[in-house]
Amino acid sequence: MEFYLQAFQLSLCLASMCMGVFISMKIFNIPDITTDGSYTLGAAVTAVLLCNHYSMIIVITASIIMGALAGMLTGLIHTKLKIDALLAGILVMTGLYSVNLVVLGRSNVPLIGTASIFRQLIFFQNETYNNLIIAFIVILLLLIIITFILKTDFGIAMRATGNSETMTRALGINNNKMKIIGLAIANALTALSGCLVAQYQNFTDISMGIGIVITGLGSVLIANALKNWFKVKSIAANLVLVITGSLVFQMVLAVTLASGVDPNLLKLVTAIFVLLIVALPVLSNRLKNK
Repeated sequence: MEFYLQAFQLSLCLASMCMGVFISMKIFNIPDITTDGSYTLGAAVTAVLLCNHYSMIIVITASIIMGALAGMLTGLIHTKLKIDALLAGILVMTGLYSVNLVVLGRSNVPLIGTASIFRQLIFFQNETYNNLIIAFIVILLLLIIITFILKTDFGIAMRATGNSETMTRALGINNNKMKIIGLAIANALTALSGCLVAQYQNFTDISMGIGIVITGLGSVLIANALKNWFKVKSIAANLVLVITGSLVFQMVLAVTLASGVDPNLLKLVTAIFVLLIVALPVLSNRLKNK
């Protein structure tokens, strides 16, 4: 049972990244591969600052700022240099690998014995339950903040930019500015997720972000399927479904590991699972049309 509770906690830590992917891919229709780099960047900054005994507020703030800067860089390359968003993300992600290695100083940094948000706040004596409630509180606060932002006039302008750039341009909205800010917010959320996961697993590894965008994409696709099933329209409900998608995704992986599948095949299982999520609606429509 504790194994599944830990998977639940990991899904909450990753939910921030999933919300970031939701903003870039569903609101702006930008396949932002920067996610892989900014996720590790958040974890790397966390590891260095925790090892140097900085306060948790500084650690979290610095992680968020560095992630936002990475997203801004992708946005600037895409909008100012007119480079395809996918390629811009790949370029920044590739550059961030070296940046993360320089920040860490080595490929792996253990965090056992350092401060952690999961050890600084005590709600339950049971460590697993305590970690769960802290992760839940963090994601709940994020949910409230992101929902509020997306419901403001500025947030509505961001959402409109993703729906129709021609219309927003006619209304005097600076589409390039919206994209840059949107990608900054998305990668700030992703870096925060890396910060939480690093503290959850008590180490930061240079390769921990490789393929993490697939996890975010899978969670968003699950959320999209649930959205169509339940006819959800409000932005708050959509974000809740994204968090639910993260939970479902991690539980599938947990069941896979519990069933005895070789851990070396976990990335393959992840890819197949995402493929099934993408393919099922297409296959369903084909069967209906026959």
